[in-house]
Amino acid sequence: MSSRQDKSSKSAKKLRINTGNMSSGWRSLSMRRNPPRTLSNPAAESLRWNQDSSPLSLPFFPSGLIQEVSLHKPEIKLESLKEDIKEFLKTSGWEKKLQNAVYSELNVFPMPCHPAAPPEHIKEPLAYMRKAQGSWEKRILKSLNSMCTELNIPLAQKRPANEQKELLNKWNEMGTDEPDLSLFRPVYAPKDFLEVLMNLRNPNYENGEQPSFKNHLGLIQVPLKVKDIPELKEYFSELGLNIGQLGIDDSAQVPPEFFENEHVHIGQKVLAEQDSAAAQQYVRQGCPTALRADLWALILNISNQPEVLLCFSRDTSVLEHFTYSSATPPKSYIRGKLGMEEYAVFYPPNGVIPFHGFSMYVAPLCFLYHEPSKLYQIFREMYVRFFFRLHSISSHPSGIVSLCLLFETLLQTHLPQLFYHLREIGAQPLRISFKWMVRAFSGYLATDQLLLLWDRILGYNSLEILAVLAAAVFAFRAVNLMEVTSLAAAEAVLADLSTLKVMPLLQIFLFATVT
Repeated sequence: MSSRQDKSSKSAKKLRINTGNMSSGWRSLSMRRNPPRTLSNPAAESLRWNQDSSPLSLPFFPSGLIQEVSLHKPEIKLESLKEDIKEFLKTSGWEKKLQNAVYSELNVFPMPCHPAAPPEHIKEPLAYMRKAQGSWEKRILKSLNSMCTELNIPLAQKRPANEQKELLNKWNEMGTDEPDLSLFRPVYAPKDFLEVLMNLRNPNYENGEQPSFKNHLGLIQVPLKVKDIPELKEYFSELGLNIGQLGIDDSAQVPPEFFENEHVHIGQKVLAEQDSAAAQQYVRQGCPTALRADLWALILNISNQPEVLLCFSRDTSVLEHFTYSSATPPKSYIRGKLGMEEYAVFYPPNGVIPFHGFSMYVAPLCFLYHEPSKLYQIFREMYVRFFFRLHSISSHPSGIVSLCLLFETLLQTHLPQLFYHLREIGAQPLRISFKWMVRAFSGYLATDQLLLLWDRILGYNSLEILAVLAAAVFAFRAVNLMEVTSLAAAEAVLADLSTLKVMPLLQIFLFATVT
């Protein structure tokens, strides 16, 4: 201790507890010496908790905790304060909430990189990917600005007073009385994005212009590491043929006492424990319909606290995901102040420009959540964890580039005759499957099957299962596809996926494939 600390220890000790607001409703607890407040216990020693700058190591405390821990009581001993607080957290249930918060952060943020790595490496480590994403963003903005100029509509402007008043009067009916949007066209569609990905090249890698058996015969020509069938079998081991699965073992032909009843019982226990990690492991075998909404909320660490419902495009909290996304939110400048950063604002406020079919990310959630606020929180968390990767260029294993490469590699390796046939007739498989993966199969599968698929996305914290399912669909329809002679005919064979069962397809492709 310093002399100042020695001096202060001879008199009553001073303690201040600061609480800072957090979006989740929790608060950081920091204890610092601060005269002139005096503790009633004269034997109390000065105390200070140092907090690490990392968000994963911040000790999160509930706002009510500070009032409940009575530090001024004589029976509280400073030498056992740390253990006392630990015990209180455990008995009050906040220990589990802290664990869930940390687990949630670990699932979202990338692994720590080298301390000397520049910030852009956290967003995307490969320079050519960053450059491609930047070019794509400029193209999107150009399209958006051109449409606004063509229609003579400003991107943003302050509403007149009378319009503000009218809007307030109709606030509860928003969404039912939409303006005429027929003149507006989507800024881009999945096929436009595919064309960009097809032209991606690593400038440090030369694979030759002419296709050969030494290079990749598909549309994606970047050298990224993707899993093969043995690695996928190990990664998705809980989907094995000898493990019970909702989507297979809950069918009418299987007595519920064989699997379903016990699985539901375990799910109820997981919810009672409120353990995010256990819930994530549990849903790898599928969610019972009655428990799915609560289990997804637990995995995504969504509380039951009410939250202000915002338009997604105006929710600035979505901007946080750009710290680990290869994308950069577009900026707009006040008229006459172009290029001056102090006059720059993000537009749209959440930094996300939607594309044709974007609403399909939220549509399936409407079957699970009736409360708009809860539905929106789930959608927002699903987007910043998973869906943003489906329309940005990156080298991430769950990014759309890797998913496309994984899909083509699986087909080229394990269904070479089918792949070569479709390629020769000008029906590259990726041209058909790309729209499935970009929308995470929403709008293509039956709703119950889509939710079973999304169970596994949450369970494995990965989108790689989308590429596996896309390859499995081609394998399932292989006989018919071998007879087609054009892209249009191939698309016709694969036009309707609504009758497909997700889990049997995945199991057969992964665990009944000869390797």
